Parts: sequence; structure tokens; C-alpha cells
Amino acid sequence: MEEQANIGTEEQERLAEQAVIRREKLAKLIAEGKNPYEKTKYVVSADSALIKGDFEGWEGKEVSVAGRLMSRRVMGKASFSHVSDRNGQLQIYITRQDVGEETYAAYKKDYDIGDVVGVRGTVFKTQTGEVTVHATHLEMLSKSLLPLPEKHNGLVNTDMKYRLRHVDLIMNQDVRETFFRRARILKEIRAYLDGHGYMEVETPVLLTLEIGADARPFKTHHNALDLDMYLRIETELYLKRLIVGGFEKVYEVGRIFRNEGMDASHNPEFTSIEMYQAYADYEYMMDFIEDLYRHVTQAVCGTLQIPYQGKTIDMSHWERMTMTEAVKKYSGVDFSLIATDEEAQKVAAERQIELEEGKKTKGHILAEFFDAYVEKELVQPTFIYDYPVEISPLAKRKPSDRTMTERFEYFINGMEMGNAFSELNDPIDQKQRMVKQVEYKRAQGANAEVDEDFINALEYGMPPTGGLGFGVDRLVMLLTDRSSIRDVLLFPTMKPKK
Repeated sequence: MEEQANIGTEEQERLAEQAVIRREKLAKLIAEGKNPYEKTKYVVSADSALIKGDFEGWEGKEVSVAGRLMSRRVMGKASFSHVSDRNGQLQIYITRQDVGEETYAAYKKDYDIGDVVGVRGTVFKTQTGEVTVHATHLEMLSKSLLPLPEKHNGLVNTDMKYRLRHVDLIMNQDVRETFFRRARILKEIRAYLDGHGYMEVETPVLLTLEIGADARPFKTHHNALDLDMYLRIETELYLKRLIVGGFEKVYEVGRIFRNEGMDASHNPEFTSIEMYQAYADYEYMMDFIEDLYRHVTQAVCGTLQIPYQGKTIDMSHWERMTMTEAVKKYSGVDFSLIATDEEAQKVAAERQIELEEGKKTKGHILAEFFDAYVEKELVQPTFIYDYPVEISPLAKRKPSDRTMTERFEYFINGMEMGNAFSELNDPIDQKQRMVKQVEYKRAQGANAEVDEDFINALEYGMPPTGGLGFGVDRLVMLLTDRSSIRDVLLFPTMKPKK
């Protein structure tokens, strides 16, 4: 059993013995015509949160509840148990007199911790003040053949928690709360965007070409067409086609796939939200994302000052700096005074900044300085704007400085949270930049191509447009105080175990 990984031999033997005993109990129940897996439904009239939240309204009333048996304290003719449902736990009081001798005997002999049960009875409070259901009817709805982890230690191994997320959710209410909050965050984002006139759309996941963007795609094969295809690394190009088509405000909550490394902030598949608005620019998108994050944070957390990994993040205040200003502030190097690529290369060598072949221009070096000196310093919400054109192939150039683009990224706790542009709508300039991207990727051995269909779409005319993309998972990490992206993904990517 996989859940026995990383535990002692004695404990493994105990768990294996329990598994055998539980199968014997199941065989006994089936022989008696009481197969618990034959139950097709159970009518539930209330849950733990509803009853506990309004005890006065439920006191003395009959309820029907269901959930997983998490504890059992047998005391002769009367016993107490706790049943766990999606919102928490509820105590159950069971007596031989009220449920009958046969049911009570089965409860003592055939029921195990982890079994799914249905309970009908009346609501009361014990002498200790605990809200409880006094059972008049008890039945097993599903037999748990594998024992749950020991109550106090639970799933302490991180690898096991991710591999056995179903068990992690059973044992840890705080883990469940993380994913309840994730759902709430997505709901609030959608409500905000819908309320501002954006239309949610869906675009293809399977693409027929590998585009020239930096991210590496996953490759698959379509048998019917005998055609290699690629899982998308972004939703941007199709959403811009919709702007061309007259959908002036669109967004997509999209699953994205990138065949790259894994760490605390990266998973090969993740969720992003991209949104585009015609007749807007990157300054508008800055104001928009700031207001969106404030709205969602207040709605989900109840405050704009939130704890994150020992720090307090103030979502009510966002700083704004150009990339050049930020690099000057944290490295002391003023790139506005550097005129040529050669001068920038000299400064990089002095600071021991390594440069990739084909990425030795002033703009590339400015970005390298930003990565080395600035990003880790941006703890409080900060917009960094005006990016070099070399690293911004889909952003519009600044009219006042053709070497820069109207692009920003924003950072919280030293982590990039999102990316936005005044979108490039010049099809000639766009194709030239895409050709350079493709040439660079082909030099690295990739089978990249220019998306000529997208260029064709731009040739019909795309209005001035503001675009924005941000990672949902990193936002959930922030608003749930989780240090790893795996903590906010129900089923993070894991290397299979034999």
C-alpha cells in the first residue's frame, strides 16, 4: 500500500493486519446480505456547519446527516462517535436502546474508523456543551478497506500528502479550507470580470504548431489526422483573434501546459487567467489589476493586510517603478546612462552576470540585472513597467522610446504574479519579432514556427488593446499563506512510484 511508504516496519505490519481484518468484515456483511456498496443514495437534510451554526433552530429536531466515521468511543450500552462531512465534524450519540440491539452490535463489531455512515436522529447538547445528534437510525454507506493514518501524526510526509491527496483531505480540515478558498477566489474573480462587462470564452488546448515563445510545450500526436500537436503554453493568441473579431472584452480561465522544471512556484500544468480589452492600454490594466486584487483579497480574507510566510503584505498600497528605475535602485547601475550593447556587456562582466549567446543586447542585460538584483526585493505589491523590446515580442513599443515596450509585470513577496501589455497590433512589426523568436528557438533545436494565421488575423486590423495574464495558483498561494504551488493544486504533478 502506497500510504505505508516512509513509515516503520512495525506500523506497516499493523496497517496490513487491519486491512485484512476489514476485508473479512466486508465478506461477513456481504454473506449476511448487507453489502454496503449496494447503497445508491442517502437523503441528507443538514450538515455539521448548518447544525452547529444554528443550534437553537435545530435543537430537538430530527436530522439526517452523513459522513466519514472519524472516532469511536464505546461505553457499554452507549457510545460516542464523530462523523466528518465537507464542513467539519459532528458528534453522534448512539445507544443500544435507540438504534436496536442488532444495529448496535454491528456498530461495535463491523464498523471501522473511515467507514462512511448515515445517521438519523435528534439534535441536542451534551453536558460538556458539544452539539450532538442522538441517533435513532444508523447504517453503513461504504466500507473503508484501508485504515486511515494515525490520528495525531496523520500524513506528516509531504510527498505522501501530495500523492494521497484524498487521504490528506480526509485527515486535515485546513487542507480542505485551502481548496474551499481557492474555489471562492475563482468565483470572486469571475464575478468581478463579468461585472465589468468581460465575456468568458474557451480557446483550443491542442495546437498544430510550436510557436516561438520561450516556454517549451508538451508534444502529442493526433492519430486520425496523423499530425503532431502541442499542448498550449498560453491562451493569448486566440484571445487576440477574438478582439479582432469584435469581442471587445474577453477572458479565459485556462489550463496551461509547459514542459519545464518544477519548484515551489512552478508546476508543468497550471491555471492562468488572461483578459483583453479593446481601446485600453497597459496603464489602464495596471489600475484594473490593482483594483481586482484588492476586491478579491477583501472578499476572501476580510482584510487588505494579509499574512504571508511570516510577513504582512499590504494589498492596499502598490508601488510603481520602471525596470530601469528598479535596477538603479537595487543594483546602483543606471542603464539610462548606458548607450551601447558593448557598454552594457562591460558592466555585466564587472558584476559577473553571465549572458547567453544571442542575448547580449543592452535590453537583455537590463533584464538580467533585474533578475539578479531586483525581483527578490519586491516583497510588497509592485508594478515594474517599461520592458526592453527584446524580451517583449508581443508588446507595443513606447512612442517616446522605441527600445522599450508598454509592458509591465507585478510582483509580491519576490514572486512574479502577472504580465501585461499594450498589445502589439502592427502585423508587420509583429511578424518581424516572431521571426526572431523562431530563429532563436530553432538554433536551440526546437521545431518552432511563426503563427501565420495569427499574423493574418492582425492584418484585418486589431484595435488598440490592453492585455493581462496572471497565475491563479500563485494568487491562491498568497491568499492562503502557502509556500508551495503543490499545496494549492489538488493533484500536483508527481513522478510515479513503482
